[in-house]
Amino acid sequence: MEEIEFILDSTKESMTGSIAHLEKEFLNIRAGKASPQMLGSVFVDYYGSQTPLSQVSNVNTPDARTITIQPYEKSMLQTIEKAIMVANLGFNPMNNGENIIISVPPLTEERRRDLVKQAKAEAEDAKISIRNARKDANTEIKKLEKEGTSEDICKSAEEDIQKLTDGFIRKVDEHLATKEAEIMKV
Repeated sequence: MEEIEFILDSTKESMTGSIAHLEKEFLNIRAGKASPQMLGSVFVDYYGSQTPLSQVSNVNTPDARTITIQPYEKSMLQTIEKAIMVANLGFNPMNNGENIIISVPPLTEERRRDLVKQAKAEAEDAKISIRNARKDANTEIKKLEKEGTSEDICKSAEEDIQKLTDGFIRKVDEHLATKEAEIMKV
């Protein structure tokens, strides 16, 4: 019985992790207004090691259409500018000798559709991860059943796992619907 509780808890934890990862990925998908998270995937070559942009500079959004990046060391300006270009986020950084300024262009209809596709792909990855957690849990329960745990207890546990899975899949769909509305809002 304790084994089944453990399986249920670890499955729930794994599924919660999938949702957390999805939320993090959704932050990187921009929806019209500028935010420092848009540059979350940018890594800078800092003395030979790949370092997140946020660790070598101060990233701010003075208004809804602008991101400013103030490096902690002026010598990093060109390196940061190059890293933003390499990240291929569709931004055109401008270097004024002190800061790097990025004007966030308004999204075109086509770009919005691409972002929605990207969001749907991330949501699908989250669903696959949740289903894999269900599959792993069911495999563990089948092992317990072979080892002598009663069939009724195992069936009940499988039903609980399915309910858990359905609930988390619904959460993914809700997150996707919210993100889609946010992206398509002009």
